[in-house]
Amino acid sequence: QVQVVESGGGMVQAGGSLRLSCTASGLTFDDYAMGWFRQAPGKEREGVSCINRSGGSTSYADSVKGRFTISRDNAKNTLYLQMNNLKPEDTAVYSCAAARSSYWWYGLRPSDYNYWGQGTQVTVSS
Repeated sequence: QVQVVESGGGMVQAGGSLRLSCTASGLTFDDYAMGWFRQAPGKEREGVSCINRSGGSTSYADSVKGRFTISRDNAKNTLYLQMNNLKPEDTAVYSCAAARSSYWWYGLRPSDYNYWGQGTQVTVSS
C-alpha cells in the first residue's frame, strides 16, 4: 500500500520559518512528480508548490514566491517545503501529494495527483 506522510507543521509567529517534510512509501518515489497543497478553513484547496521527478523544475503559487522552497531527496523518498517569512495568511493544513507522471511533468492541479497525505497543520500567529 502507498503511504504519504507529512511532518513538521506547528505554530510559529509571523516572520518565522518551518520546514515541512513528506515521506512516501509503497511507490517508486522518483516515478512521481510531487506537490504541496494547502487548505485554510472556509477556502478551497490551493496548490502551493510542485516539483518534477528529478527535482530540476519547480513551480510556486504567486503568494509564496520568494518565501517558500520546494525540494526533494529521491534517495530518501522525501519531499520538503522550506517556508520562510511566514504570514498569518499561510495558516492552513498543508498536504503532500504524488502524481505518476512523465519525467518532465509538474503541475498544481489537484486532480493530477494520485496519492495524498493526511496533512499537517501550519498556524502562523500575528
